[in-house]
Amino acid sequence: MRPLRSLGGLRSLGAAVTIGVMALSAAACGGGSTGSGGGETSGSPVTVQAANGAVTIPATPERIVSLSPTHTETLFAIGAGKQVVAADEYSTYPAEAPKTKLSGFKPNAEAIIGYKPDLVVLSDDMDGIVKALEKVKIPVLLEPAATKLDEAYDEIADLGKATGREAEAARLTADMKKRIQDTVTTAKVPAGKKLTYYHELDNQLHTVTSSTFIGQVYGLFGLENIADKAEKAAGGYPQLSPEFLLKSDPTLIFLADTRCCGQNEATVAKRAGWQGLAAVKDKGVIPLDDDIASRWGPRLPEFVQTIGTAVQKASTGA
Repeated sequence: MRPLRSLGGLRSLGAAVTIGVMALSAAACGGGSTGSGGGETSGSPVTVQAANGAVTIPATPERIVSLSPTHTETLFAIGAGKQVVAADEYSTYPAEAPKTKLSGFKPNAEAIIGYKPDLVVLSDDMDGIVKALEKVKIPVLLEPAATKLDEAYDEIADLGKATGREAEAARLTADMKKRIQDTVTTAKVPAGKKLTYYHELDNQLHTVTSSTFIGQVYGLFGLENIADKAEKAAGGYPQLSPEFLLKSDPTLIFLADTRCCGQNEATVAKRAGWQGLAAVKDKGVIPLDDDIASRWGPRLPEFVQTIGTAVQKASTGA
């Protein structure tokens, strides 16, 4: 999963952050929700099955702390934005998100507790933060980076259940599914045609394979990932050698490092040997929004649409 770019935006800019965001997704995502209550105006307890087990939330939370950019986006998208009192330093969207200096990568229990949350949502259990918060009776939902589309939808449902926004969460996932399906249906690679791609996480040539969340999104279109045959591809996030990339000569190059590393069509064309790549010669270099390309939440259909547009253009030669 930016990797999804992933957890979201630690991107120091570069692969370390992106990989941290999507690679930390190996843990299981939150499952379905159980329990009573959960209506839009109900204050009844609800139980959500998250990665840290069955989490009971005594009443509809009014002071939520989000330590995940993706989950911050989701909370606002389902109408729970006013319930969020603090978000981590990388929660850059939407603009009204209450971004703070809180970190999801180096969480400080005391700082989090200072916001008096009645629910904390995060994607990674760094430094034992889940137990630290549970020790002081604060409900915590651990919803890791999604490893497949169904997990992304499931996490949105979990957040809807936890915040009294089930109906809104259901509408959001239904809309996401429809938009993604519509795009894929109209832009899938034609039968008998081969289109390959390279998804760049940083300008050190870190990338993703088809086994990752991001790779699976590309796979919806029938695109072939050049990184699948790379050395150390089994880890999901290999670093390609310049020689391997040039020999692979991808049809399309997607740049998920436009913000972190200042990459674009012009900078790529200046790299040694890249002028001869099909993607560079045929205008198949596609700049992406780093954040959208690394998160697995509400804006995923935008990422899919960008891929679809590129596939249609490459398929028709238009």
